[in-house]
Amino acid sequence: MPIPSSSASRTPLLAAVAALCLTAALPTVASAQNAETVRIRGTLVRVDASTLVVQDRGGEVVSLARPADLAVSEVYPIKLSAIKRGSFIGTAAMPQPDGTQKALEVVVFPEAARGTGEGHRPWDLLPQSTMTNATVADLAAAPKSVRGGQQLHLTYKGGEKTIIVPPDVPVVTFRPGTDALLVPGARVLVNAQEKNGTPTALRVTAGRNGFAPPM
Repeated sequence: MPIPSSSASRTPLLAAVAALCLTAALPTVASAQNAETVRIRGTLVRVDASTLVVQDRGGEVVSLARPADLAVSEVYPIKLSAIKRGSFIGTAAMPQPDGTQKALEVVVFPEAARGTGEGHRPWDLLPQSTMTNATVADLAAAPKSVRGGQQLHLTYKGGEKTIIVPPDVPVVTFRPGTDALLVPGARVLVNAQEKNGTPTALRVTAGRNGFAPPM
């Protein structure tokens, strides 16, 4: 997959992809003229030059218009050890009784996307789940009850969180993608919006060889 060598050319796409992990959990209305933006997680059923057909995780089949300038990116797995002190990450997690958050997935952002959407907010991966985008201020071995995992101390403007990452939780990053990722059977996360009365894909994050975007 060709990746632009210029950091300047990468930045807009990476920032757009980062926004997939930063939108508030509930769809929001940007303005009176704009429909709400929603996330669709599922599998591509059919793809052509003007349409994406996606079966979402609930089994519903959704047809979306495919604009010519649709942004596509690839999400791919990396090791838990890729999370370092100073990494800027996004993590969907579940609040725990002791005040910590148990990670459901972790995205390690490319440097070009550092700081995008910094903060803590609700998320729609699971009921009551959250999303935290923050810097890893410190890390250590997870408690014995989560043997083999990591404990991350995250800091963001106005707050901090302790995240427990089990060893089997998906850890991923992303890079600019091409239309070659958009094939029937590909697992995707689509940001979509109604435009002129037509459900329209805004951005697509896709996995390769059946890998599902975990966020």
